[in-house]
Amino acid sequence: MSRRAQKVAEAIREVVSMAILTDLQDPRIQDVTVTYVEVSGDLRHAKVLVSVMGDETHQNLSLRGLQNAAGFLQSKIARQIDLRYTPRLNFVLDQGVKRSIEVARILAEVLPKPEPADADDAIDSDEAEAAEDAEDADGLPPEPLAGRSDEPDA
Repeated sequence: MSRRAQKVAEAIREVVSMAILTDLQDPRIQDVTVTYVEVSGDLRHAKVLVSVMGDETHQNLSLRGLQNAAGFLQSKIARQIDLRYTPRLNFVLDQGVKRSIEVARILAEVLPKPEPADADDAIDSDEAEAAEDAEDADGLPPEPLAGRSDEPDA
């Protein structure tokens, strides 16, 4: 997609999102988020991907409501974006969010659950590791560095 097409797609996404949020009064169109817009190379067609919260029936109702409001939304685009041709809008349900939720659910079922460690065990093991790190190779505690002392010079 060219840079110009990307800019037009982003501008269309903003206009359509705000119009859905503030201007549309259709009760079918609720909990709709415009996730992405793809425009054709000649900028005459725009595919608007939307995410709709709710069950499949609610999603289909919202999609039909959006398709019925496409003319109104196109007129909003024509007023707010200076283009030779106003793109025809086609609304498509974005399945990306639904798929990512499904993948997360499957992973939660498949992956083993981490066992919670007791707080007392974690402290004891940390102290043991610190003691091992402090010992040098001979098994003796490390000697202080030469020239450094915690006591003030007399």
